[in-house]
Amino acid sequence: MFATLCLGLFAACDHGTQTTFSPVTVQWMEWPAEVNAGQPFRTRLVVWGVSSLGPPRFYAGMSADQSAVTFEPYYLVSKDNVECLMDRASPSASPALLAGALDTAGTAPGLAASTYEMRAAAFVFTFAAPTSIPVRTFGDVIVRTAGADESRRRAAGDVNLQRDTLGCARILPLGLYDPDSGLVLEDQADTAGLSSAFVRGYIYDVAAPVCGQTRVFHLESRS
Repeated sequence: MFATLCLGLFAACDHGTQTTFSPVTVQWMEWPAEVNAGQPFRTRLVVWGVSSLGPPRFYAGMSADQSAVTFEPYYLVSKDNVECLMDRASPSASPALLAGALDTAGTAPGLAASTYEMRAAAFVFTFAAPTSIPVRTFGDVIVRTAGADESRRRAAGDVNLQRDTLGCARILPLGLYDPDSGLVLEDQADTAGLSSAFVRGYIYDVAAPVCGQTRVFHLESRS
């Protein structure tokens, strides 16, 4: 798992072992476009939230029913650290929490043949104050009785547009800064409105390389 420090460190007290639930939002998801019935599948998750600098205590928060697979990830963090964030005069103050992006994964269970929505807790703009993190639909997964096409991976989430020194356009999941995390756009001319946008599409291999890459992102929608 890879953590990206994005907002900085906070001084915190460290004088207890109580933990508290810290939900996080999913910025980006990748999963197989098709799987066979009963086959668990790995889902890439780029999440954003507050976590501890100690050993990661991250949970994907996966659930599934007859219509959808849902990820509502969270951290378990020290309750004392959260309560004492502003107590900088404490002799035990130490940088114990960080806010940033984590590039990790969750596993969906084997499902019966059907089509399921892929959902996750995510930031959604609203004029009303939310009482919990809303759940957003990122796309769907097709579960076949047999013969699933494993050549494509669905992908969706919040991205920024990135260009390298040669002018090649890539999308980068929001919160990640490693250039290697970017996905080359299949259509290099279709880049309008891709800065801080929510996109949906799929990742697959093309016959003719784009910007020297054969693994590209095919954009289907943006908002």
